[in-house]
Amino acid sequence: MRLGVFGGTFDPPHVGHLVVAQDACWALSLDRVLWVLAAEPPHKLARALSPAALRLEMLRAALEGDDRFQACDVELRRPGPSYTVDTLRELRAEHPGAELFLLMGADQARELPGWRAPDEIARLATIVALSRAGEGPAASGRDAPIRSLPVTRLDISATEIRGRVAQGRPIRYLVRPAVEAIIRREALYRAADAALSAAGTGDRPA
Repeated sequence: MRLGVFGGTFDPPHVGHLVVAQDACWALSLDRVLWVLAAEPPHKLARALSPAALRLEMLRAALEGDDRFQACDVELRRPGPSYTVDTLRELRAEHPGAELFLLMGADQARELPGWRAPDEIARLATIVALSRAGEGPAASGRDAPIRSLPVTRLDISATEIRGRVAQGRPIRYLVRPAVEAIIRREALYRAADAALSAAGTGDRPA
């Protein structure tokens, strides 16, 4: 089995996430993509995240109806920061016969040398940088070879969506209707500083 591993805070998950995951699934002939929800991403500890239970509910709502995609709560089941190497170890143990493909943005791939145990990450999974056509990640050293995969990148970010909600602007078509319904129901992202939360870099895609 060929398993994609696509991690992030998904606060909220949006159509840009879905499009790049679909492209990767097709291009890499993946049987399934595990969407790994980060509990405590090391590079985003300065920003308050929405409760994990709500982010997981939104993620499941975003993926509903596509059997290729599966929400994964492996990082919610362990304490402490969500380091990718620990997640890959657990997924390798849970799926011993699977070939793992770690999907990340080109910017995260450039930061890979600063992640915990990048050489072990490269041994556990094929690292795939999802990039725009013509955009390639910087070399990360011989212990962490990276495959660059051009995908359809929509100019959408979770930061922008949170900001739009805080400003009372519409988010229709940026997220799936079921995700928008949860955001409205729970009054998420209403804080005045939501638009100012910056996407960081480090040990996990945004």
